Amino acid sequence: MIKKILIATSLCLATATGSMAQQSKFPQEISVGASFGMNFSSVTFNPKVSTKMKQGYNGGLVLRWNTEKNLGLQTELNFSQQGWEEQFDPVEGAPAYQYSRTINYVEVPFFTHIYFGSDKFKFYVNMGPKIGYAITESTSENLGGASPNTGANDQHGMPIEKKFDWGLCGGPGIELRTGIGYFLLEGRYYYALGDIFNSHKSDYFNKSSSQVISARIIYLMPLRK
Repeated sequence: MIKKILIATSLCLATATGSMAQQSKFPQEISVGASFGMNFSSVTFNPKVSTKMKQGYNGGLVLRWNTEKNLGLQTELNFSQQGWEEQFDPVEGAPAYQYSRTINYVEVPFFTHIYFGSDKFKFYVNMGPKIGYAITESTSENLGGASPNTGANDQHGMPIEKKFDWGLCGGPGIELRTGIGYFLLEGRYYYALGDIFNSHKSDYFNKSSSQVISARIIYLMPLRK
């Protein structure tokens, strides 16, 4: 499945590159701006850990270059809060256990930007690879020295071992163009192709990959159109 996704993404990027190489009378447009939004992230573990979505924030700078009619490129420099929150079965007479890990990333996505619509209102889809680097991490817990998770518990004492993060990202959005700039509302899904812990045969986890659903608002100012 992952190979199919990578092949599809590569074909999309190749199509975009080939289109840019063609001569066109389209007035190319460069826009810059900023974004802010919410993340809902989790980590898939094997051996299994019972988790639920953890809320965080994202925000950063955006550069978009519409090179052809209905087609462009977009890159960003973002701060993103990710991680996971564990889910525990309630036990009568026991405290309400809680454990979550927050991992703060600096990330750079590279998108193919496909858009349709009128001069004022557009619908678009962004898709492409994303790389990131974990700069800090922190935990919040109320375990009282217990190991209450019905699955694995080794992750509680393990710092992040693989700080470099990479995967595939994309999603739809809508754009409203006004006299004071462009206002965008966008949803994204990110699937990590790497792990946050080492995954050799001698390591405890053989899978620890992130998934993130995010929503953001974006403001862009055209520099050239």
